[in-house]
Amino acid sequence: MNWFTRVRTSLGFGSERKSTEKDLWIKCSSCQEMLFVQEYEDNLNVCPRCEHHGRIGADRRLELLLDPGFELLPQPKVEEDPLKFKDSKKYIDRLKAARAANPHEDAFTVGSGAIEGTPAVIGVQDFHFMGGSMGMAVGQAFCNGAERALERKCAYVVVTAAGGARMQEGILSLMQMPRATVMTRRLKAAGLPYIVVLTDPTTGGVTASYAMLGDVHIAEPGALIGFAGQRVIQDTIREQLPEGFQRAEYLHKHGMVDMVVPRSELKATLARVLDYLQPRIAA
Repeated sequence: MNWFTRVRTSLGFGSERKSTEKDLWIKCSSCQEMLFVQEYEDNLNVCPRCEHHGRIGADRRLELLLDPGFELLPQPKVEEDPLKFKDSKKYIDRLKAARAANPHEDAFTVGSGAIEGTPAVIGVQDFHFMGGSMGMAVGQAFCNGAERALERKCAYVVVTAAGGARMQEGILSLMQMPRATVMTRRLKAAGLPYIVVLTDPTTGGVTASYAMLGDVHIAEPGALIGFAGQRVIQDTIREQLPEGFQRAEYLHKHGMVDMVVPRSELKATLARVLDYLQPRIAA
């Protein structure tokens, strides 16, 4: 380090510039183009060059889908470390780190309000919180959202994004799969629509339960949707998988997803679907 650089560093010159540059730019994970952060966020975290749909947090998602004035349901209180799990790090420490980096206590947040005037409850899974993994808190939050929809006699919309069940909670995390399934059956019995919006990625136990039980399945473009990983499947069947396998467009082509909708059109699409289903809600 030369004398000029040392002086600049000691006086604080340059550090502000580095921070500003970092805050101003973001690299698209798909096309690798450098984008202005403001332009990227204004475009709903969708790359304006290649239209890759980046991940967004729960609060932003609820703001995009619900009309202003919606209510957030309180986060459920569950036993936080029932198995006293520890790998390279204690589970309780992982939870603390995740909570410090995110606005909510766990990976599933529920908002109650309306979509373009039609009453609806929306549950959002946030991949930023421990990969959106499904543990007891996520399962309870999902059930609470369904209960609120039953109380209000309105549709329940769930936006999924998860790496699967939370291994630190073992069998207790897997028990959330049948619990969530029971709630979807209760919604069906009450004649209330259950709509799933599949975002990148939706995998594992979440895909094996409530993510694929919707009356209508909508996916964002390019979203990875599946149970096991491609490498596991390929090694098991010993065959090369087709191009685009487990992506939203592939699932739509093969009948597992009803429609693929860009993020900018998602709220209007949900409103239209709810409008179609409104007579069933009234009944």
